[in-house]
Amino acid sequence: MSNFLIVRLGSLGDIIHAVPAAAAIRRVFPQACIDWLVDVRHRDVLELVPVVDRKLAVNTTSASSLRSVVGDLRRTRYDAALDLQGLLKSAVLARLSGASRVIGFPADLLRERAARFFYTETAGDMAPHVIDKNLSMLKAIGVRMPDVEFPLEDRSPHIVVEARWRLGIAEGKRFALINPVAAWPNKRWPPVYFAEVSRELAKRHDLRSLVLWGPGEEQIAGAVVAASDNTAAVSPPTTIADIVSLTKAAALMISGDTGPMHVAGASGTPLVGIFGPTDPQRNGPWSEDDLVVSRYRSCVCHYQRQCRISGWCLLDISPREVMELVDRRLGR
Repeated sequence: MSNFLIVRLGSLGDIIHAVPAAAAIRRVFPQACIDWLVDVRHRDVLELVPVVDRKLAVNTTSASSLRSVVGDLRRTRYDAALDLQGLLKSAVLARLSGASRVIGFPADLLRERAARFFYTETAGDMAPHVIDKNLSMLKAIGVRMPDVEFPLEDRSPHIVVEARWRLGIAEGKRFALINPVAAWPNKRWPPVYFAEVSRELAKRHDLRSLVLWGPGEEQIAGAVVAASDNTAAVSPPTTIADIVSLTKAAALMISGDTGPMHVAGASGTPLVGIFGPTDPQRNGPWSEDDLVVSRYRSCVCHYQRQCRISGWCLLDISPREVMELVDRRLGR
């Protein structure tokens, strides 16, 4: 039996994009031990991934946590550790695992090139989407570009019941998800634009909208609802498990480039994405059926948290443009 370690510490969206790699390893090596080293802040999402045996959480700012997890890793005697993150800290942890083979991306695909000094070998190809990039590394262990699979368990059906209650709709009736929040202000489409989309969803498609939010973001969700003419409701507080269940039940999600959008894509929820400073070819929905509106080519603040010019690119995306994509996506 083979022992494999995946190192992908964060963030939520990046972890979701690495799940197909774990699924591919499990398909080719059904009896293998597959462990995953993750930042303690993101362990919750891995609890929903049944193809992973042990979810090893580490606090990289705590010396005691690092010592404990490295000791645990070394006792397992991994045949291969795969660093899907490409950072110096992830490469060091992969090497400290004591794995016989420590595999990382080639230097030109790394986020921090110093990571390459901690690998015993490299593998992986330049690919349009990060999911394909992750899968390309697996050729080093004999796995050849499999189909994309997202094994995520649905553990919170009660949240869907509460969502329909908040929206005032009957059991089984379809609803939409609106996700107006993001960790980067530069990724947040204005709440009044989302509210206009909510009104149009109700008028054109008989869909009421549940507005998601995270810690410290409820006010943004409330602003969308307040301008929605009673076509939307603020979601209850949600865990990652709740978001998975909501996305599996939803007819559609409209969102910027953020973790819940990637969860929705993994759940098979129809998506319309709104992109400004990040590249949808790399970070966007992976399904060919999903649609995005993007200003990445004209944006001058690529991958920056804050826009630094007066002509913010997301303001150039109108609700009408988004609704045209919504109509097309629901038509599919």
